[in-house]
Amino acid sequence: MSQRLKHFFTIIVLVICMLVMCVLTGALRVRSGSSTPELDPFKEYGYFITSILYILRLLTLIPLPLTVCNILGIVCFNCYPSTPVLRTSLLFGPFVCFRVVTKGTYPELVKRNIQRNIESCMKLGLTNFVFEVVTDSAIGVSKSAQVRELVVPDKYRTKNGTLYKARALQYCLEEGVNILSDNDWIIHLDEETLITESSLIGVINFINDGQYEFGQGVITYANEEIVSWITTLADSIRVGIDYGILRFTMKFLHRPVFSWKGSFIVANAGAERKITYDFGQEGSIAEDCFFALTAWKEGYKFGFVEGEMWEKSTFSVMDYIRQRKRWVQGISKVISSKSIPFQYKGGINLMMIAWVVLPFTVPNVVLAPLFPLPLFGFINLILSLMGGAMIFLFTFGALKSFSHRRHILFNFALCVMILCIMPVAMIMEATGIVLAFMSSKNSGFHVVKKDIHETPLLSHV
Repeated sequence: MSQRLKHFFTIIVLVICMLVMCVLTGALRVRSGSSTPELDPFKEYGYFITSILYILRLLTLIPLPLTVCNILGIVCFNCYPSTPVLRTSLLFGPFVCFRVVTKGTYPELVKRNIQRNIESCMKLGLTNFVFEVVTDSAIGVSKSAQVRELVVPDKYRTKNGTLYKARALQYCLEEGVNILSDNDWIIHLDEETLITESSLIGVINFINDGQYEFGQGVITYANEEIVSWITTLADSIRVGIDYGILRFTMKFLHRPVFSWKGSFIVANAGAERKITYDFGQEGSIAEDCFFALTAWKEGYKFGFVEGEMWEKSTFSVMDYIRQRKRWVQGISKVISSKSIPFQYKGGINLMMIAWVVLPFTVPNVVLAPLFPLPLFGFINLILSLMGGAMIFLFTFGALKSFSHRRHILFNFALCVMILCIMPVAMIMEATGIVLAFMSSKNSGFHVVKKDIHETPLLSHV
């Protein structure tokens, strides 16, 4: 089946998901006939409870712009693009630095993945590159022409007192430490990130096109060994959003309006050095988000990088919750920062509000069938379409994550599991949000467990 035909059927499935949701909620009536008597909720539940129920129900409209952008990303751009092909020779390409920042907690994991990623580069024929491991504690990476280990001195302080990963990233940019020219390129990876051939080709093509200073691509979380099925399936929504919002904002708007991840970042070295990572404490937790908005403010443009990279979902439910807690606390500081004008934070503000109200909207899964409410037809229709789109993004993200497993029975079982895991995922997200506002804003930078074969040397950054 051709890529275009697959994409066409994907759009059909998206429409079916939304229509089925509309039928199940009564937003669309399949059969005309005698309608049930109109419920008077104020008489049935009382004025106070009815008011609360309406507020909770209407709060679910907040993510509407996010849903629209997700749908546009899915519909307007082929979800099954052809495998990227090199468009130029590798012999005269720019110098590429793959930068991995680590606390030094999992040295064997870093060494293992660095070696695998170097082998991927060599297999493709890329030679003009270096892997730069930036660590707070020496991990003993074997020195070679392709590997450089940078140990951030304990006494190192940035001008603005930046902390955590942003501090390490800023250290790389300092005079006497940086070895890159303004025409070189940096690819930011996490400790567990694995490069695929498609992503490597996508990165090289993106760089050689020369249209944008920054780019980002899709990350999937279900490759190789799966440690936690719950968190891996819950992260399916992140893959769906990459194909939705990320593609729409990078390919059409060319601005990080709603989201920007901390890995699979392709950055021009000169542009990154001009922006810096020295944002102070307010940009120390969600340094990726702060950096992207600052780059946007400075007039830089963003593009989408073809191909996908591999990472792991968190290994436990508690780490999943702590990860979301850190994201919320970090993005909250970005939003409250006065150094980024409001017009560049509109999308992030909307995303954050939608996130914050999640603990209040998740109960609608139970409350809606138990306490039905009459709504204006178009509101009920919009809510139903949004619900159908969310189910699609979860399911599509899961199928994309497990695309290497093509058996039809497995895919059917996967769809069933996704429907079961969705309420659990929303509860985990909501729990992380609640903890973010209940705990101290200076509770540190929690490092999730990243290797089941290695005991961490440290637990927190």
